[in-house]
Amino acid sequence: MSLSTAPRSAETDSGLVPTRPRLGDKVFKGLSTGSGLLIFLILAAVATFLVAQAVPALTSSPETLQSQGYGEFWSWVIPIAFGTVWSALWALVFAVPVALGIALFITHYAPRRLAAGLGYVIDLLAAVPSVVYGLWGGLTFAGALQPFHTWLATYLGWIPLFAPPASGTGRTLLTTSLVLAVMILPIITSLCREVFLQTPKLHEEAALALGATRWEMIRMAVFPFARAGIVSAVMLGLGRALGETMAVAMVLSGAGVIKWELIGQQNPNTIAATIALNFPEASGLRINQLIAGGLVLFVITLGVNMVARWIVARRAAYSGAN
Repeated sequence: MSLSTAPRSAETDSGLVPTRPRLGDKVFKGLSTGSGLLIFLILAAVATFLVAQAVPALTSSPETLQSQGYGEFWSWVIPIAFGTVWSALWALVFAVPVALGIALFITHYAPRRLAAGLGYVIDLLAAVPSVVYGLWGGLTFAGALQPFHTWLATYLGWIPLFAPPASGTGRTLLTTSLVLAVMILPIITSLCREVFLQTPKLHEEAALALGATRWEMIRMAVFPFARAGIVSAVMLGLGRALGETMAVAMVLSGAGVIKWELIGQQNPNTIAATIALNFPEASGLRINQLIAGGLVLFVITLGVNMVARWIVARRAAYSGAN
């Protein structure tokens, strides 16, 4: 009886048995790939709709837009685009330092029970509807801030941002930016908190072992690691502030002007609020012009996200968000 001398495969020598892909793995891969492609299809569909509906307003003559629309397109959209960016930037100025401080307090200073409770409260703020913020800002917060506006105009009126006269209602760009800051605060805080928690403990312990104080440890170990994640959180908050509609429409007394003052009687409006307030009564070319304004907002938001991804990609090796 002869023994077979056929060479054995590498799988047999190593003890590994080749396995076929499981049905569940194939289904999961297909769903994941389809979901990723679906996002691009939806984005392309939205962009196509905006461009198609905006073409009549973009190609019409100024005389036609003056008689059937809201006036010449760029002279109409530039002031509200300025108001959109200007109010969102001030919202970041107010929200980012507070959000970073809260996130650091939760992750590195607060006792565990207090940190858990404070984290829940911050997360609950993100669930409050924007219309509730609008009601609070327009009916309560604006009136409460009006004396502060008067004080700013009286004692700091030499600064162009607080040039008098102050608004008598408190429905100013400053009030709107503060309301937006409250709205984006939980988003930035939650993301920064998660990024700070991803900092390697060995880095923190090494800094403390070398004699660094807790603040020095945060500067040397936490911030460098979390920089890209912080940028992502800030840009996500900026995107929320740029696109906010109801809260701005209910708080801001806006107009189609370009003004740098924060407490004046005339304030630049935002694109989203302008669309929300005018769309129900618009018809014909006015609808196309409003959709064209939405296209401008779409481009601004897309540009902000592209810049954010570029910044994050530069620090990918240290990012807690990737």
